[in-house]
Amino acid sequence: MKTYPYRIIIEPDENKTYHAYVPALPGCHTWGESIEIARKNIKDAINAYLRSLIADGERIPEDKGIEVVEMVSLPILGKKKSFSYA
Repeated sequence: MKTYPYRIIIEPDENKTYHAYVPALPGCHTWGESIEIARKNIKDAINAYLRSLIADGERIPEDKGIEVVEMVSLPILGKKKSFSYA
């Protein structure tokens, strides 16, 4: 049995629920009322998605994406610098 690692993205949505999707599996989306439920649901969705590919004789995609989190520092907005003209 081969194991496939997939990145899962879970984000809050406009309905105050959580949208979960897998970038490497187009159309593999679900949601949940909490992060934990969305995570469980996306695991079920991945399972169904991959079983469907196997049943149709299709290739199982591998996730070749890279996840990077960048920290960005911005100056405090709204503070005005005072200038003096001589």
